[in-house]
Amino acid sequence: MANPTAAVLVIGDEILSGRTRDSNMHLLSGELTRHGIRLMEARVVADDQPAIIEAVNALRRQWDHVFTSGGIGPTHDDITADAVAGAFGVGIGIRDDARAILAAHYERSGLEFNAARQRMARIPDGATLIENPISAAPGFTIGNVHVMAGVPTIFAAMVASVLPTLTGGAPLLSQSLQVNRGEGEVADAFGALAAEFPDLSMGSYPFIRNGAHGTNLVIRGTDGAQLDAAMQKLVALFGRPQ
Repeated sequence: MANPTAAVLVIGDEILSGRTRDSNMHLLSGELTRHGIRLMEARVVADDQPAIIEAVNALRRQWDHVFTSGGIGPTHDDITADAVAGAFGVGIGIRDDARAILAAHYERSGLEFNAARQRMARIPDGATLIENPISAAPGFTIGNVHVMAGVPTIFAAMVASVLPTLTGGAPLLSQSLQVNRGEGEVADAFGALAAEFPDLSMGSYPFIRNGAHGTNLVIRGTDGAQLDAAMQKLVALFGRPQ
C-alpha cells in the first residue's frame, strides 16, 4: 500500500517579500518523512483570500493531507481561517471551546481578552481544534486540511499535536554516496540504476568544493532491503566515498 501524501501551503506577504525566511516547510518535511507521509508539493501564497481559497481547494483535492502555515493571528491581515471556510463553503464564527481556551490563557497572563484576540477563536463550522501549548490560540482541522500558525515554535508544537492522529506509512529511508565527479559523468549509469529499482527514488545533487565538481547521489524508499541492494550497486559503480 502506498504511503499517504501531503502538501504544505505557506501563507503570508512577509514570506514572498523576503522579509521573513520560512522554516516551517523544512520542519514539516522531516516530521512527515519520519511518519511515513510523502510531502509532494509546497506552495507559497500572499495574504489574498481568493488566492488562498484557490490553493487550498487545488491541494486538498490532489493530496491526502494539506498543512497550512500562517495567517491565523489577531490582526486584520490574518485571513486564513476565513479563506479555508470559504474553500469548504461553510460558515465561520467565534466558537465557545476556542474562546474558553483563549479567555483562560489571557486571564492567567493578566492581559485583556480584547476583540482582536477574540478573532483567534473564529473557527470554521465543523472543524476540530489543534492544540497550541505555547500561546493557546488553537489551529484547526477541517476535512483533510490542517490549519496552523506561522510562528515556527507554535507551528512545530501544532505539528506534534496533529501527526499522532494521522495514519502514516512505512518510514521513508535514505542513503547517500558522495562522488568526486560531475553530474554529467554519472548521469547515464545512475539513470540505469534508477530504472533497475523503480520502487526507489533516486536523485543527484551537484556541488562545487575547492573548485572541484562533485555529486551527492541519494536513494530513498520504504523497503530497506531494496535500498541496501541498490546502494551496494551504486558503490560498485562509483567506489566508496573518500
